[in-house]
Amino acid sequence: MKKFMEEFKQFIARGNVIDMAVGVIIGGAFSAITTSLINDIVMPILGIFTGSISFAALSVNINGAEIAYGNFIQAVFNFLIMAFVVFCLIKAINRFHRKKEEAPKEEPAPPEPSNEEKLLAEIRDLLKERGNV
Repeated sequence: MKKFMEEFKQFIARGNVIDMAVGVIIGGAFSAITTSLINDIVMPILGIFTGSISFAALSVNINGAEIAYGNFIQAVFNFLIMAFVVFCLIKAINRFHRKKEEAPKEEPAPPEPSNEEKLLAEIRDLLKERGNV
């Protein structure tokens, strides 16, 4: 049991687990914002065209069983909007990181000429002085 607890402590202490926990907390808060966007802005606009404010009220009775397919449509719609907002957010973050990486970098200095190149340059200069070239 002691070894199990030690392994658990190592697992919890890893940065990835902490990052994931922060992500879940922020995701929960982001979910509330997205739900408000859907319920308070998007669905009333759709209600103008569909004649109702929410798909959730859509259902059908079959032999006494109520099938609330509107709830499913609403959940899919909520997911699609949330996925679109997350996509736009990630796209903006990636654009920001790309701009940071594309910042002008200093060009490296040209490499020093090799000994052979230096010797050939001296020979060339001597030949020029003598007028042979």
